[in-house]
Amino acid sequence: MEVQESGCDAAETRAQEPSPVPSKTAGGAGHYELPCPAATAHLLVCVFDCQLMFSEPIQSRCAVLRYTKLTDAQVLTRLMNVIEKEKVPYTDDGLEAIIFTAQGDMRQVCDEPHPLLVKEMIQHCVDANIDEAYKILAHLWHLGYSPEDIISNIFRVCKTFPMAEYLKLEFIKEIGYTHMKVAEGVNSLLQMAGLLARLCQKTMAPVAS
Repeated sequence: MEVQESGCDAAETRAQEPSPVPSKTAGGAGHYELPCPAATAHLLVCVFDCQLMFSEPIQSRCAVLRYTKLTDAQVLTRLMNVIEKEKVPYTDDGLEAIIFTAQGDMRQVCDEPHPLLVKEMIQHCVDANIDEAYKILAHLWHLGYSPEDIISNIFRVCKTFPMAEYLKLEFIKEIGYTHMKVAEGVNSLLQMAGLLARLCQKTMAPVAS
Protein backbone atom coordinates (compact mmCIF):
# COMPACT_ATOMS: atom_id res chain seq x y z
CA MET A 1 0.00 0.00 0.00
CA GLU A 2 1.44 3.36 -1.00
CA VAL A 3 0.41 6.38 1.06
CA GLN A 4 0.95 9.83 -0.42
CA GLU A 5 0.57 13.32 0.93
CA SER A 6 -2.19 15.53 -0.43
CA GLY A 7 -2.32 19.31 -0.24
CA CYS A 8 -4.48 20.69 2.61
CA ASP A 9 -3.98 23.14 5.45
CA ALA A 10 -4.46 22.78 9.19
CA ALA A 11 -8.05 24.01 8.95
CA GLU A 12 -8.94 20.95 6.91
CA THR A 13 -8.08 18.33 9.50
CA ARG A 14 -11.52 16.74 9.56
CA ALA A 15 -11.60 12.96 9.39
CA GLN A 16 -11.61 11.61 5.87
CA GLU A 17 -11.44 8.09 4.55
CA PRO A 18 -8.49 7.36 2.24
CA SER A 19 -9.59 6.82 -1.33
CA PRO A 20 -8.12 3.81 -3.16
CA VAL A 21 -6.55 4.47 -6.53
CA PRO A 22 -5.70 1.50 -8.81
CA SER A 23 -1.99 0.81 -9.13
CA LYS A 24 0.36 -2.01 -10.03
CA THR A 25 2.62 -2.24 -7.02
CA ALA A 26 4.49 -5.33 -5.86
CA GLY A 27 2.23 -7.84 -4.22
CA GLY A 28 -0.89 -6.28 -5.73
CA ALA A 29 -1.17 -3.65 -3.00
CA GLY A 30 -3.50 -0.68 -3.38
CA HIS A 31 -2.62 2.99 -3.67
CA TYR A 32 -4.19 5.33 -1.11
CA GLU A 33 -4.13 9.10 -0.90
CA LEU A 34 -4.48 10.62 2.56
CA PRO A 35 -5.67 14.20 2.98
CA CYS A 36 -3.23 16.00 5.31
CA PRO A 37 0.57 16.09 4.90
CA ALA A 38 1.17 17.24 8.49
CA ALA A 39 0.21 13.83 9.84
CA THR A 40 1.14 11.71 6.84
CA ALA A 41 4.30 9.83 5.92
CA HIS A 42 5.12 7.85 2.84
CA LEU A 43 4.60 4.17 3.43
CA LEU A 44 4.91 1.33 0.95
CA VAL A 45 3.72 -2.13 2.00
CA CYS A 46 4.39 -5.08 -0.27
CA VAL A 47 4.80 -8.83 -0.30
CA PHE A 48 7.81 -9.06 -2.63
CA ASP A 49 10.20 -6.16 -2.18
CA CYS A 50 12.43 -7.49 -4.96
CA GLN A 51 9.78 -6.32 -7.45
CA LEU A 52 10.01 -2.70 -6.33
CA MET A 53 11.80 -0.34 -8.69
CA PHE A 54 13.38 2.54 -6.80
CA SER A 55 15.90 5.08 -7.98
CA GLU A 56 19.00 5.54 -5.83
CA PRO A 57 17.84 8.89 -4.35
CA ILE A 58 14.60 7.27 -3.21
CA GLN A 59 16.39 4.20 -1.85
CA SER A 60 18.72 6.38 0.23
CA ARG A 61 15.70 7.90 1.99
CA CYS A 62 13.95 4.61 2.75
CA ALA A 63 14.04 2.47 5.86
CA VAL A 64 13.11 -1.19 5.37
CA LEU A 65 11.05 -2.82 8.11
CA ARG A 66 10.57 -6.57 7.85
CA TYR A 67 8.03 -8.54 9.84
CA THR A 68 9.40 -11.74 11.31
CA LYS A 69 7.52 -14.93 12.06
CA LEU A 70 5.73 -15.18 15.39
CA THR A 71 7.30 -17.38 18.04
CA ASP A 72 5.49 -20.52 19.20
CA ALA A 73 4.73 -18.78 22.50
CA GLN A 74 3.13 -15.83 20.70
CA VAL A 75 1.03 -18.13 18.52
CA LEU A 76 -0.06 -20.11 21.59
CA THR A 77 -1.08 -16.95 23.45
CA ARG A 78 -3.25 -15.74 20.59
CA LEU A 79 -4.61 -19.22 19.95
CA MET A 80 -5.73 -19.54 23.57
CA ASN A 81 -7.48 -16.19 23.22
CA VAL A 82 -9.44 -17.52 20.24
CA ILE A 83 -10.25 -20.78 22.04
CA GLU A 84 -11.59 -18.96 25.10
CA LYS A 85 -13.81 -16.66 23.03
CA GLU A 86 -15.13 -19.50 20.86
CA LYS A 87 -15.42 -21.88 23.86
CA VAL A 88 -13.73 -24.71 21.95
CA PRO A 89 -12.52 -27.83 23.81
CA TYR A 90 -8.83 -28.59 23.27
CA THR A 91 -5.97 -30.88 24.23
CA ASP A 92 -2.27 -30.20 24.58
CA ASP A 93 -1.52 -32.49 21.64
CA GLY A 94 -4.01 -30.56 19.52
CA LEU A 95 -2.43 -27.22 20.41
CA GLU A 96 1.01 -28.57 19.59
CA ALA A 97 -0.20 -29.80 16.20
CA ILE A 98 -1.81 -26.46 15.35
CA ILE A 99 1.31 -24.51 16.32
CA PHE A 100 3.41 -26.85 14.19
CA THR A 101 1.29 -26.29 11.08
CA ALA A 102 1.04 -22.53 11.65
CA GLN A 103 4.80 -22.07 11.17
CA GLY A 104 4.70 -18.66 12.88
CA ASP A 105 1.76 -17.38 10.81
CA MET A 106 -1.53 -16.82 12.67
CA ARG A 107 -3.42 -16.89 9.36
CA GLN A 108 -2.63 -20.60 9.13
CA VAL A 109 -3.95 -21.52 12.57
CA CYS A 110 -7.58 -22.33 11.83
CA ASP A 111 -7.57 -23.77 8.33
CA GLU A 112 -4.76 -26.31 8.01
CA PRO A 113 -4.99 -30.11 7.57
CA HIS A 114 -4.16 -32.07 10.72
CA PRO A 115 -0.46 -33.03 10.62
CA LEU A 116 -1.15 -36.45 12.16
CA LEU A 117 -3.32 -37.35 9.17
CA VAL A 118 -0.62 -36.11 6.82
CA LYS A 119 2.00 -38.05 8.78
CA GLU A 120 -0.09 -41.21 8.50
CA MET A 121 -0.47 -40.64 4.77
CA ILE A 122 3.30 -40.32 4.32
CA GLN A 123 3.82 -43.49 6.34
CA HIS A 124 1.53 -45.35 3.93
CA CYS A 125 3.61 -43.98 1.05
CA VAL A 126 6.79 -45.23 2.73
CA ASP A 127 5.09 -48.62 3.04
CA ALA A 128 4.07 -48.41 -0.65
CA ASN A 129 0.41 -48.66 0.35
CA ILE A 130 -1.22 -46.40 -2.23
CA ASP A 131 -4.79 -47.41 -1.35
CA GLU A 132 -4.59 -46.33 2.30
CA ALA A 133 -2.63 -43.18 1.41
CA TYR A 134 -5.29 -42.19 -1.12
CA LYS A 135 -8.09 -42.71 1.42
CA ILE A 136 -6.53 -40.05 3.65
CA LEU A 137 -5.97 -37.70 0.72
CA ALA A 138 -9.59 -38.11 -0.42
CA HIS A 139 -10.76 -37.48 3.16
CA LEU A 140 -8.79 -34.20 3.35
CA TRP A 141 -10.03 -33.22 -0.10
CA HIS A 142 -13.69 -33.78 0.79
CA LEU A 143 -13.23 -31.78 4.00
CA GLY A 144 -12.61 -28.80 1.72
CA TYR A 145 -8.87 -28.23 2.16
CA SER A 146 -7.23 -26.58 -0.82
CA PRO A 147 -4.47 -28.37 -2.76
CA GLU A 148 -2.05 -25.62 -1.67
CA ASP A 149 -2.76 -26.30 2.01
CA ILE A 150 -2.44 -30.06 1.56
CA ILE A 151 0.81 -29.97 -0.41
CA SER A 152 2.35 -27.40 1.97
CA ASN A 153 1.61 -29.63 4.96
CA ILE A 154 2.93 -32.71 3.19
CA PHE A 155 6.20 -30.84 2.68
CA ARG A 156 6.41 -29.65 6.31
CA VAL A 157 5.69 -33.08 7.74
CA CYS A 158 8.04 -34.82 5.31
CA LYS A 159 10.97 -32.64 6.42
CA THR A 160 10.78 -34.03 9.96
CA PHE A 161 9.51 -37.53 9.13
CA PRO A 162 11.83 -40.35 10.30
CA MET A 163 13.01 -42.05 7.11
CA ALA A 164 16.25 -42.71 5.26
CA GLU A 165 17.89 -39.49 4.11
CA TYR A 166 18.10 -40.51 0.46
CA LEU A 167 14.39 -41.40 0.50
CA LYS A 168 13.48 -38.10 2.14
CA LEU A 169 15.31 -36.22 -0.62
CA GLU A 170 13.42 -38.19 -3.27
CA PHE A 171 10.12 -37.46 -1.54
CA ILE A 172 10.89 -33.74 -1.25
CA LYS A 173 11.82 -33.60 -4.94
CA GLU A 174 8.47 -35.10 -5.95
CA ILE A 175 6.58 -32.88 -3.50
CA GLY A 176 8.34 -29.79 -4.87
CA TYR A 177 7.52 -30.77 -8.45
CA THR A 178 3.84 -31.22 -7.57
CA HIS A 179 3.80 -27.95 -5.61
CA MET A 180 5.05 -26.17 -8.73
CA LYS A 181 2.27 -27.74 -10.81
CA VAL A 182 -0.35 -26.76 -8.22
CA ALA A 183 0.94 -23.18 -8.21
CA GLU A 184 0.58 -23.12 -12.00
CA GLY A 185 -3.10 -24.02 -11.66
CA VAL A 186 -3.01 -27.80 -12.14
CA ASN A 187 -4.59 -28.42 -8.74
CA SER A 188 -6.96 -31.33 -9.24
CA LEU A 189 -7.39 -34.37 -7.02
CA LEU A 190 -5.84 -36.42 -9.80
CA GLN A 191 -2.65 -34.33 -9.57
CA MET A 192 -2.43 -34.97 -5.83
CA ALA A 193 -3.13 -38.68 -6.29
CA GLY A 194 -0.33 -38.81 -8.85
CA LEU A 195 2.04 -37.45 -6.20
CA LEU A 196 1.11 -40.27 -3.82
CA ALA A 197 1.64 -42.83 -6.58
CA ARG A 198 5.12 -41.47 -7.32
CA LEU A 199 6.02 -41.47 -3.63
CA CYS A 200 4.90 -45.08 -3.31
CA GLN A 201 7.01 -46.00 -6.33
CA LYS A 202 10.11 -44.76 -4.52
CA THR A 203 9.80 -47.54 -1.94
CA MET A 204 8.05 -50.20 -3.99
CA ALA A 205 9.98 -53.40 -4.61
CA PRO A 206 11.07 -53.75 -8.26
CA VAL A 207 8.82 -55.94 -10.35
CA ALA A 208 10.53 -59.09 -11.61
CA SER A 209 10.63 -59.22 -15.39
